[in-house]
Formats: sequence, C-alpha cells, structure tokens
Amino acid sequence: MSIYIGIDSGTQSTKAVALDLDTGKVVAEARAPHRLITGLPVGHMEQHPQEWVAALDTTIGAVASQIDRTRVKGIGISGQQHGFVPLDADGEVIRPAKLWCDTSTTEECEILTKALGGTKAAIRKAGLAFLPGFTAPKILWLKRHEPKNYAKLRHVLLPHDYLNFYLTGEYFMEYGDASGTALMNVRKRTWSKPVINAIDPKLADYLPPLHDSDAIVGTLLPDIAAKYGFADDVIVSAGGGDNMMGAIGTGNVKPGVVTASFGTSGTIYAHAEEPVVDPQGEIAAFCGSTGGWMPLLCTMNVTTVTEQVRALFHYDHDALADAVAAAPAGAGGLVMLPYLEGERTPNVPAGSGVFIGMNQHTMKPGHIARASMEGVTMGMNYGLRRLADLGVKPREIRVTGGGAKSAVWRQIMADVFGVPVVAMVEDEGAALGGAIQAAWAMARQKRPNASIATLTEKLVAKDESTRVKPDKKRAARYRKLQDVQDRVSAALRDVFPIQRELAND
Repeated sequence: MSIYIGIDSGTQSTKAVALDLDTGKVVAEARAPHRLITGLPVGHMEQHPQEWVAALDTTIGAVASQIDRTRVKGIGISGQQHGFVPLDADGEVIRPAKLWCDTSTTEECEILTKALGGTKAAIRKAGLAFLPGFTAPKILWLKRHEPKNYAKLRHVLLPHDYLNFYLTGEYFMEYGDASGTALMNVRKRTWSKPVINAIDPKLADYLPPLHDSDAIVGTLLPDIAAKYGFADDVIVSAGGGDNMMGAIGTGNVKPGVVTASFGTSGTIYAHAEEPVVDPQGEIAAFCGSTGGWMPLLCTMNVTTVTEQVRALFHYDHDALADAVAAAPAGAGGLVMLPYLEGERTPNVPAGSGVFIGMNQHTMKPGHIARASMEGVTMGMNYGLRRLADLGVKPREIRVTGGGAKSAVWRQIMADVFGVPVVAMVEDEGAALGGAIQAAWAMARQKRPNASIATLTEKLVAKDESTRVKPDKKRAARYRKLQDVQDRVSAALRDVFPIQRELAND
C-alpha cells in the first residue's frame, strides 16, 4: 500500500505525480509555473530558487489533497540540469541561479579549456568539453564578475539538490546530475582536481560528497512533513537531472533504448554500461541515475521556438498544428536555424535565429511555422547523427515532452530521424522517473540487488496509438534540408558574435 511522489522542477514549471506502486498507475498530478528573471542582457538566463520551492510546495500540496497521505513512502526529485545554486555558510541563497540555458560564460569556458591544456586534454581529464551551459564555468563567472558574492560561497548545489536540501537539510549530490557540472571525472565518478584547481582549490570544500543514485538523501524535516501532512519517515531519494529521471520514466535503463525529449530544450539520450566519450566533445558523456552512463546530446531551442511562433501569429495549439500540417513538407525550401538562445549542440553560444529561403511563396505564417518545427527537429538530428557515429543507432525513438503531444510534430520527427517514434502513456517522464527512483531506493534497503529495470518494465508503457513511421520521400527531402541547415550554421559561426555584440549595445 505504497505511494511515491515524483517531482520535475523544470525551467518553466514544476510538475508532480503520485504513483501508486500497487496498481502501477499515476493517481494524481499537479503543476505550478515559475518565471525567468526578465531584463537581463542577452545570454543571461536566471531564476530565483525560492520560486522552485514555492512551486514544489504547491504541487506536493495539490497531489497530497487527492490521495491518502498516510500511504506516501517517498519522494524523488528531477530538476533542470547544470544550474548553479550558490549558498553561503548558513545555506542561504547568495544570488539567483544561473541556468542551463545561460550562455554568458563563453569566456570562462575558454579560460578553463586553456588551463586544462585544450579541448582534447579537457575531455581526457574530465570526459567533457567545457560548454557555457555547464556548471563549472558559471562558478568561475561568479568569481570573476561578482567577487563579493563569490567570497560568501560555501556550498554549491544543482537545482534538484537544492530542493532535496530544502526537504531534508542535507547537502548531497549523486553521480548523474553531478556529471553535468563539468567538475567531475565521469569515467572515475570522482570530483576532478584539475578542473577544481583551475577555478579555485578552495572549491573542493564547497562541493558536497558524491553518492550512488540509489542512495537516500534523508527523511523529511519535521516541519516539512507536518506541512504536507506526511509521516516523518517519508524518504527523499537521490533524484537526478531531468534527463536522467526522464530516462527512468521512459524505461531507458538498459542498452538499446533511445529517448528524445521535446521540451524547452531538446535532448536525445541512451543507456550504456560503459562511458561513451565523444572525442569531439559534442555528445555529453554523462553518468545515468541508475548506475550506468548516459550519452546525451542537448539543443537549447525547442518548444521555446514553436511557442514564440505560435504567439507571433496568435495561434492556439490546434491552430499551430493545422498551419504546420497545411504547409508542404520542407516548407517550400524555407530552413530555420533555431538558435534563439544561442546553441549547445552544435556549440554556438552566440548564435541567433536565422531563416534562409524566404521569398514571396514562403513568407507565410504556415510556412514559417512548419520551418520552425522542422528546424528544431533537424537541430536535434544533428546530434542524433553524431550519436550514431559513436555507435548508438536507434531502431525506434521514445518521445516525451510537450512536442511529443503533437501528432503532426511526431510525424516530422519520424521523417527527420528516419526511424519510428512513439510517445509514452505517462508523458511526465521525468516526474514519473523521480517516483520510480524513490521506490527503487526504498526497495534497495531490503533487497540490495533490486533492479530498477524490473520496476520500469512494470510501471512504464508506450502509447502504441501514437506510433508513426517515416515516409521515405519526406525523409529523403529532410536529409537534403539537414545539409542546408548544417552548412548555414557552419558558415555563420564567425558572424554570430558580431551580431550579439550589436544586440547588447
């Protein structure tokens, strides 16, 4: 008679699900929004962690009101990766968190790369190249740009770790989310001394100890348990980054499964039993939150792009889908570089959005809408092809996130990726993954060999009614358009920094 609550604290909102372990069903869901800080320079993306806490309280309270609170045994939290939450000696937030989509740290990436002996040396020593989205350059940014705030720094946490800290009072980090900081040697699963020393040797004292992903952070603080109406022995599991938890929530816990998340950002990832390190540094060699590794590509612009296009033409979601479906595949040759917030894969932090192929036939709302949807999908396919070069070749792709709810978009995905795609029964994969991980952590207390794969086989299901296959003719057209997008992206790399400088004048 057990219920586990899964939380997904994302960029735009926090989602909660209550998973009844006995029936295998999600029995309650809730959502609460939070906002980006407005008015910052181009490339700066920040949030107040206190908003995450407020949304956490709201969503847990909402699902708790729909269930028998006495049956709740555990909570697992998924959070947006790479965010830097700086805390002082008392555990108070020093300044707003810089997020995964913040690209203001380009110079810090160059400094760290040089300090470690170049990109190849950095990949050799840490398993990752330094990209603006990662946590390590954000810490160096604080040291260089806000020395008074840096002087107060005593604890470094990631977004989901901060919520774990709020619930339990414990400073804690697990291998999966920690591997996205670029502070860790992902092969050895230890903090990287060369990286830490390149920032500040004292930083080693500010990082929490690393733990296995089946670990339990602790139990709820008494006042938190009382606020939710839960027993004081409710556990909080290690949790993880949203992609790590999304892997669990889509059953991506053993080799052969590939997941694509079409949310604010776009990610495609797989499970591996050994590290998959990309010598070019484009695919992130992350650890998973199940004991394995998780090669992952990330693009920074997915539903942010389609939502802005939708707002531009005053469409609701149905009207957007209708406009895209009415336009021809390939949008009449109109191709979009969707780098509205810069880009991570490929690494173009100063990038901006570009349309090529505008003419009297294509400068229409439907064509622009379709080119935008196709553009972000081809942006993800850039990384999928790199994954294939590293030996990860999908036979199907399990899709999740807001984009996966659109039938017309799922067909575009299948045509661009060239393999069937299928959505999940429970679309809140990261929140579901958090609940499953909490159940796994509890099970391991009595049965140390309890398998998370056994749990996902019981609790995760594909929605076969959503399955679509690629159309050969459209797939061939998208291969040609992909080449156009890739070549335009490469040709404009030197232009983007000039354009960004003008935008910030």
